[in-house]
Amino acid sequence: MPPEAQEKIEELQELQETAQQVAEQKEQAQSALNESKTALDALEDVDEDAGMYREIGEVLVETDYESAYDDLEDKVESLEVRAEQLEKQEERVEEQFDDLQSELQQMLQGGAGGGPMGPGGPGAGGA
Repeated sequence: MPPEAQEKIEELQELQETAQQVAEQKEQAQSALNESKTALDALEDVDEDAGMYREIGEVLVETDYESAYDDLEDKVESLEVRAEQLEKQEERVEEQFDDLQSELQQMLQGGAGGGPMGPGGPGAGGA
């Protein structure tokens, strides 16, 4: 296998790892976003005069309704931005992966005398 092809394979592996990391981060952000939205919805049904506490580390600290609501709104907005950024990053990584995979397939097809290459991907061999 030509050294250029080996380099492309290594780049593909790195991109695959990056894609997995981004997907995990996106899933965590989406989970936190859903949790925060649920809390915000629940807070809307609470009387504004009710005693409220927020968790800070291992400690519960008394807070007021407005502060709790504003903090949750800010958190939801921040998580929405984060989830959107991760979605775009995931799309860019997938596009880079597809481009690199096409380059590698063309390189291997060209190196094999232009014979057809099956859909098995890199290293799958010719037909």
